[in-house]
Amino acid sequence: MVLGLFKFIFITILVLWLIRMLIRLILPMLFNNMASKMQQQATGQQYQQKRQKPEGSISIDYMPPKPDQGKTDKLGDFVDYEEVK
Repeated sequence: MVLGLFKFIFITILVLWLIRMLIRLILPMLFNNMASKMQQQATGQQYQQKRQKPEGSISIDYMPPKPDQGKTDKLGDFVDYEEVK
């Protein structure tokens, strides 16, 4: 019974140690790979933005809708304000 417990503890410690070593080797490679992909995407987007519009050109992304001119009649009469002293 005691021998089985020592065997279990030894195997558990060995497996956890192996997992720790694999994580130390694999995670930095994964992070470097992800960082390089993100950097390539960012430089690709910058290149596309520069290529799409020449220098000095103006682009308008949003144009607000113009209000209807017919609605001004419904607002009422305009009265000049005159201050009385």
